Amino acid sequence: MSDIPENDQPMPLVSHLTELRTRLLRCVAAVFIIFAGLFSFTQQIYTFVSTPLRQYLPVGATMIATDVSSPFLTPLKLTMMVSLFLAIPVILHQIWGFIAPGLYKHEKRIAVPLLVSSILLFYTGMAFAYYLVFPLIFKFFAAATPAGVEMMTDISSYLDFVMTLFFAFGVAFEIPVAVVLLVWIGVVDVAYLKKIRPYVIIGCFVVGMILTPPDIFSQTLLAVPMWLLFEIGILFGGLVRKRRQEDPEDQPVDDHNDQPPATQA
Repeated sequence: MSDIPENDQPMPLVSHLTELRTRLLRCVAAVFIIFAGLFSFTQQIYTFVSTPLRQYLPVGATMIATDVSSPFLTPLKLTMMVSLFLAIPVILHQIWGFIAPGLYKHEKRIAVPLLVSSILLFYTGMAFAYYLVFPLIFKFFAAATPAGVEMMTDISSYLDFVMTLFFAFGVAFEIPVAVVLLVWIGVVDVAYLKKIRPYVIIGCFVVGMILTPPDIFSQTLLAVPMWLLFEIGILFGGLVRKRRQEDPEDQPVDDHNDQPPATQA
């Protein structure tokens, strides 16, 4: 028996495009519904996000707004970004609903855990940045402020800074999912990943140097988790590959075996 998708029913291109448009509209609607619910809490959300910096400001110092519209637009922009982050499960669910009908049964068994894991890891990366990385970074910056210089950060610049780190740590924590996926589809194998481990470690510190402020603490706080997550990806990648090799549904079908034996003259 050949391995075919469970819902292997041909659909015209127009139907695919219509379904894609519907799912995109659902994603946009989810973001705006969440934004509408959070709109009245824009100031509180910004206060929460700015807490890691404000607790290390000198006594009497405050954050400042150098643009006339910043006090209104900056918290609004942050709320929209928070709405997008909170809508990620809905967005990924819509993506899953669009591609799932074309997947094989064994592909769905691995895709669902990867989907759930990617959501949890992204949020874990953001929480790691907020609760561990931000306090260390801002404490370092406050201590490194030269004498005679008053540390007063613009709220718009702060938002750009923290959102960059949120995204960097959220994506960095997706490394196990990426490694497992690459091993599962056969792009690389576990032995090769172990062989290039020294280069990966160096690459993690290079990425940490690029994505974080120029201090050893924040670079290390991004590079070390990336390396550990890479090792976790290797571990689970080996388990997934082994299970795939043992599962007959994951093995390619030899169509030549279905042919009747040739008769001798």
